[in-house]
Parts: sequence; C-alpha cells; structure tokens
Amino acid sequence: ILASLPGCSNRSSALEEERFYEKLFHSNSAPMLLIDPGADGRIVDANSAATRFYGYSHDTFCLKHTWEINALGRDVLPIMNEVAKLPGGHKPLNFVHRLADGSLRDVQTYAGPLEVGGRRLMLCIIHDVTEQKRLKNELQHAASRDHLTGLWNRRRFVEMLETAQGQKRRHDLDYCLMLVDADYFKAINDQHGHHAGDEVLVLLARTFEARVREADAVCRWGGEEFIVLLPQTDLENAMRVAESLRMTIEQIRVAHLPQVTVSIGVVQHQAGEITEHLLKRVDAALYRAKELGRNRVVSA
Repeated sequence: ILASLPGCSNRSSALEEERFYEKLFHSNSAPMLLIDPGADGRIVDANSAATRFYGYSHDTFCLKHTWEINALGRDVLPIMNEVAKLPGGHKPLNFVHRLADGSLRDVQTYAGPLEVGGRRLMLCIIHDVTEQKRLKNELQHAASRDHLTGLWNRRRFVEMLETAQGQKRRHDLDYCLMLVDADYFKAINDQHGHHAGDEVLVLLARTFEARVREADAVCRWGGEEFIVLLPQTDLENAMRVAESLRMTIEQIRVAHLPQVTVSIGVVQHQAGEITEHLLKRVDAALYRAKELGRNRVVSA
C-alpha cells in the first residue's frame, strides 16, 4: 500500500514509491492507466505506453476521465463501479476506445484494485485487440461464404432456413425459396473454358444481389445452382420476383462472355413442413422448369 500517489497527484519523494512506479508504469510495454472510480472515473496517471497508444500527452491525459476515451461514454461508469467493488481476478472486459485523432480501437482491459493513500483506485491494463478481432471476423466470414462468388455458402444458408422456420412457427411469417440453375452451363465450360464459366457464375451472383431485397439471402448452393431465401413473402410475390430475375438475366450481354439464361423453381413454406421436405420440393420445381425447356419459372 502506497502512502501517496506520484504522477498527476501530489508526488512523494519516497524512493520506494518512485521505483515502484518506474517498474510498474514507465518500463511496461502495455498501456496502463490509474483511475479513480470515486471521482467520476478520472484518470489519475498514465504510463508512457498509454500516452503513445492514445496520442495524448501525459498532462492532457490526466485531465480526462475514462468515459471520455470509451465509446460507451458515461454508460461505462456503472460497469467501472461494479468492477471497482471486485477483489480482482475477474475476466478481461472488451470495449472500444477512442484515440486522440478520433480513430477507434478494439481493446481488452483488465482492471484490478489498488489502494493508494486511503483511496481505492483501479489499475487498468489495456491490450489492443483490433487486429485480432479483424482476423477473427475475416475467418468467420470465410467460413460462411462461397470462395468464388462471395455469396453465403450452403452451411450458412441452412442455418438461415432454420431461423426462418422458427419465425414461421412463432410469428406465422411466410417465406419462399427460389432455386436457380444456369442453363447449359456444362456447354459454357466446354466451349469457352472454366475461366469464362467462373465469370458467368460471378456475374449471376452480382445480378442476384442487385435484384433482391436487403432482407433476402442469396447462396451458391453448389456448382451452377443458387438458392434465394425470401422472408415475409408469399408465393405470388415470389413468382413475380423470380420472373423479373429470369428476364433480367436473359437480357444481359457481356462482350467476352456467352449469353446465359436460368431456370427457376419456386416454393412457399407450408405449415409444419420440415426443411428437408421444403428443399426437395424446390428442387422438384426446378427440375420441372428444366424439363419444360429451361429459361422459365415453375412453382410447386
């Protein structure tokens, strides 16, 4: 327990205190703050790593409160006050902190109690986890997206279907599926090469995304097949969307690519229908569209 506080408050000349802070604060590579929860979260001291990270001078930093650097603003105070009551050993907390230049960083903080001159303060250690969070988000994105088109992949789409089914049970919200197949796609690959085939798939993906609503979900189902989830949509409206999509694709002309058309199967989820049966029905509708000559929309 220290008798007084060096840094922003009145300094003691005690050599032991100076050595303590030299070791704990100024030689530590992690940003560290000393905070007074009882003074509206005022920042009492900051080490050199903190001044470099946040971009404030030491004197300026010690005029601030912790809520001024936290994106939560004063909403962080109740959290801080609860942490201040703990004896230590709690799990690190995740926040977004604002630097002097206005940029935001994801940080993980650990705060432990420190009694100084009869005051119960908090020693807060900050770790910048912005890059780790970005990489984690990229990995999660990659795990749920098709590598060629960037659309949702099959696994993620099935999860979305289960969510739609739950909403149907709870709120009786209709939803439909469209299964889309690029007509004669093997011939495109055989005559123009797989690179051209990939370009056609990407072109179709971007067209689907542009023509459906933001609430709709588009997935590359496999090969040249795509599937679209239309939440809060009945069969009549889904057929209208599908026909508009078919006509749009039929009219696309790209100089170095062959013309492409699509066949589309459309179904509306029926009361009590399981996902497996719904997918079989939409597949049957698509098969019927192809059987009838392709470049058409069929419902089931």
